[in-house]
Amino acid sequence: MNSSRVHGTVTGPIVMVGFGSIGRGTLPLLERHLEFDKSRFVVIDPVDTDRVLLDERGIRYIQAAVTRENYRELLTPLLTAGEGQGFCVNLSVDTSSLDMMKLCRELGALYIDTVVEPWLGFYFDQSADPATRSNYRLRESVLAERRENPGGTTAVSCCGANPGMVSWFVKAALVDLARDLGIDAVEPTDRAGWAALMQATGVKGIHVAERDTQRARLPKPMNTFWNTWSVEGFISEGLQPAELGWGTHETWKPETAREHETGCKAAIYLLQPGADTRVRTWCPTLGAQFGFLVTHNEAISIADYYTVGDPAAPEFRPTCHYAYHPCNDAVLSLHEMFGRAGEAQPVRHVLGEEELVDGYDELGVLLYGHGRNGYWYGSKLTVEEARTLAPYQNATGLQVSSAVLAGMVWALENPAEGIVEADEMDFRRCLEVQTPYLGKLSGAYTDWTPLHGRPGFFPEDIDTLEPWSFRNILVH
Repeated sequence: MNSSRVHGTVTGPIVMVGFGSIGRGTLPLLERHLEFDKSRFVVIDPVDTDRVLLDERGIRYIQAAVTRENYRELLTPLLTAGEGQGFCVNLSVDTSSLDMMKLCRELGALYIDTVVEPWLGFYFDQSADPATRSNYRLRESVLAERRENPGGTTAVSCCGANPGMVSWFVKAALVDLARDLGIDAVEPTDRAGWAALMQATGVKGIHVAERDTQRARLPKPMNTFWNTWSVEGFISEGLQPAELGWGTHETWKPETAREHETGCKAAIYLLQPGADTRVRTWCPTLGAQFGFLVTHNEAISIADYYTVGDPAAPEFRPTCHYAYHPCNDAVLSLHEMFGRAGEAQPVRHVLGEEELVDGYDELGVLLYGHGRNGYWYGSKLTVEEARTLAPYQNATGLQVSSAVLAGMVWALENPAEGIVEADEMDFRRCLEVQTPYLGKLSGAYTDWTPLHGRPGFFPEDIDTLEPWSFRNILVH
């Protein structure tokens, strides 16, 4: 299933900012699928834990934190050294994606990241209100830069598994659904066409529905936070307010819901942390489950992309949000953290492939509310498969790192597209690059709704007329 095909050439230097679990996993994919001058590859990270992987490859390493004060002085000479077009691969935390993106475009260097990341201190600023700490606000800062400086060198914003890959899954799922509903439509070529197609299929909303069942050989000790990907990243987004794209079929809002006063108006936020907000969702293998409504950029960008009509008073817009069941060790870690009023454990650890005994990450998109009820499309990748496909990977990491590779290939093939989000990229080309690393890629219909089995032994405030109302999805 693995391919060694070379997809493109980086003619200038590559600067990878951050060498955590995703950076380690991305490096061998770049070596396998891109041509570049290894002597012009530089990795910057404040921690040298995995420096041996770079030393044995002859890749230059700079032990430093990229900060607001030093990023221009540090990155400019690295990205402009020698001939050709440089490429900045930002896989770090606590570094401003927007500032680094702007610098790269000034220098004519390509850029990619997996999240709109802020400078250190943003997530835990006690003086900032919830709206200020939201992903909506972070995304709007990137959209404002795009409006002010359209076109130019390509900078791919938010291109990991999610946000990123799941936006390509939405289009693949929508094509399948339209076909199965008997809708005779030519595959859209622009945003308006895709939004009209989603409206025509009757989709009311989308869950980015994920279940991670990977299990460690040893039990998690007390006072530690274990996860299958960046612990710092998960804690940061988990403590942000829960956010979701808000659809036109919704007739009810929770009391904690708030609207944004400016911007695309595609989303709302809740006055509660996303990783302490549960929702009902469905994945193919285990079926119905609880997930956490953790804020993610794709919840906003997908709802925005598929809006029909005036954004302030749309004719159609789907509800969209993440519904994430992380590995059991991460769930336990969250319970411990929130039991201490959000104080994170001092020991934080990413489970490597050598520590995991079995399990998989099933990550896809559940399009719901249409004539076939629910359709999930996505990837089921086991940790055993991940080990055979690429080094330094667990199932979760490989879904992310392969999306970074796909985004880089697309940027190399489209170097003058300005600032773009995954929703705007060629989903077929991106999935062509990524599919060899996704395990089982498939779709599944379901008759499950959030009303199944309800009400049970106790009365519930549910909407029986609209099964897919957020009232029924939110766990009160």
